[in-house]
Amino acid sequence: MKVLLLNGSRREKGCTYTALSIVAEALAKNGIETEILHALPTAESVSAVAEKLKTAEGVVFGSPVYWASPSGEMVWFLDHLAGKAGALLAHKAGAVVASARRAGTTATLDVLQKYVAYHQMVSVSSNYWTMVHGNTPDEVRRDEEGVQIMRVLGENMAWVMKCLEAGKKAGIEPPATEKKIMTNFIR
Repeated sequence: MKVLLLNGSRREKGCTYTALSIVAEALAKNGIETEILHALPTAESVSAVAEKLKTAEGVVFGSPVYWASPSGEMVWFLDHLAGKAGALLAHKAGAVVASARRAGTTATLDVLQKYVAYHQMVSVSSNYWTMVHGNTPDEVRRDEEGVQIMRVLGENMAWVMKCLEAGKKAGIEPPATEKKIMTNFIR
C-alpha cells in the first residue's frame, strides 16, 4: 500500500514538509510506502501526481497557512488535480495537514477538507486538529503536541487503509460512483 503526501508550500523542505515527514514516518512504521511530492502549480506537476494516484491507496494534502487559508499554489494545484484526476481520489483514504507560525490553521484545514469530502475520500483524523506550529522545521519538531498529532494521523491512516484493504479482500467493494447530477437553481 502507498500514500502520497502532497506538500503545497512554496518551500520544498520547510515546515509543511516536516509535518508530512512525521506522518510518513508513522506510516512507514506500519509497513505503508510513502512518497512526499512538492505540489507545484504547474500542469506537469498535476499530471505527475495524477499518474501516481493510479497506484496509491491514500493521500495527505498539506499546506502552510497564508492569509488564513491554504497557499495559493496548493489551491491552484488541487483545483487542477480535481479537474484532471478527481475520480482517482474516490474511496481512497484522505487526510489534511496545516502548518502555521501562529493562526489560520482551522480555516486552512476546512478548505483542504472540502477536497477530501467532495471526492468521496474516506476522511482520516487524529487526536486533535491536524496542525503543527512553528516558523522553521526545527520549531515544528519542537511542537510536541503537533508532532504527536502528525504521528497519530499516520497511525490512524495506516489502520484505515488496512481496514479498507481487508474489506476488499473479503469481497466488499466500494460503491459505484454515480454520474454527478448538477441542479441549476436559476430558471
